[in-house]
Amino acid sequence: MKAVLALEDGSVYHGIGFGARASACGEVCFNTAMTGYQEILTDPSYKGQIVTMTYPHIGNYGVNEDDVESWRPHVAGFVVRELSPVVSNWRARRSVSEYLAEYGIPGIQGVDTRALTKKLRVRGALNGFISTEDVSDQEAVERARTWHGLIGVDYVKEVTHSEPFRWDENDRLSRPFYLENANPHVRPPSLPPAEIPIVAYDFGVKYNILRQLRQQGFLVQVVPAHTPAEHVLRYKPAGVFLSNGPGDPAALGYAVRAVAELLQTGIPIFGICLGHQILGQAFGGKTFKLKFGHHGANQPVKDLESGRVEITSQNHGFAVDPSTLPSEVVVDRINLNDHTVEGMRHRTKPVFSVQYHPEASPGPHDAASLFARFREMIERH
Repeated sequence: MKAVLALEDGSVYHGIGFGARASACGEVCFNTAMTGYQEILTDPSYKGQIVTMTYPHIGNYGVNEDDVESWRPHVAGFVVRELSPVVSNWRARRSVSEYLAEYGIPGIQGVDTRALTKKLRVRGALNGFISTEDVSDQEAVERARTWHGLIGVDYVKEVTHSEPFRWDENDRLSRPFYLENANPHVRPPSLPPAEIPIVAYDFGVKYNILRQLRQQGFLVQVVPAHTPAEHVLRYKPAGVFLSNGPGDPAALGYAVRAVAELLQTGIPIFGICLGHQILGQAFGGKTFKLKFGHHGANQPVKDLESGRVEITSQNHGFAVDPSTLPSEVVVDRINLNDHTVEGMRHRTKPVFSVQYHPEASPGPHDAASLFARFREMIERH
């Protein structure tokens, strides 16, 4: 089926449709990861976005039941240069096209993703419209121009779980991956006792974050994004985790107020991505929209205190403004591409956060030790 992608600047790209016969608006962004398209599709942080993959060949290993990062794909649309006509992997259960069709998400292939990515880098992220239906170019451009965009919109309420739940009570989801029966002399990996109770705010949490927390010995109680601080404290947690999520952090006043109240209690807090931005606002700072965001598995981050550089996985379109942070907050990590804030810590309270994804999925594992740092901080406290 024919497909069209239109941008608010009047650009129109034609290609071959896949996935669902549908239309959708979203902010068009690009992701530079070479693998991990299934994790990208199911990352709740991509709610309201049309994702363009810069790697030219997508879909060759299909989609399986284990590598999802949430209960469904959240992208508004998917743009690729070439969709593999063959799915070849022993874990695959369906193709990318079948997966997107099941959830009503349109995709387009045959687009010059190099030209599109260059446009987004020069002009910045643009609102777009994608359709695999019979839509004229003029209508497609008009739909892109009239879409409300991401700024000021609360997308967290659309991806957070509506009810609290205990993560992986039976310890079946969090064990490190291994091949069963590959070597009968190798014992399957085990998990440490779940001995430290924490509460994890679900602003659009990725499953691998919860897996990593469980692998550090945390007993993880997940709560919806709108949960007040007083309800969190009823669980008597040893620490609080603030998850990733989609959209504009400045639209989440309820979350900022809850985190500000938790800061007053002195409880240890660790934030990732949107959780980092919410924490920045709770400190008294402000956030701003990046030109085209950080989306990929190859973002260099420098730890200003150790001098160490980590290659990180990132997915965000907003950042904390360091000039608005109070003096008791230290910026301890920066992005080496644009020098934006990638990490903060409080000088006297057991609180820290990072803008990137230490759990990867997909991406490098350079920053995985941050989960152990959270445990050590709680034990010291």
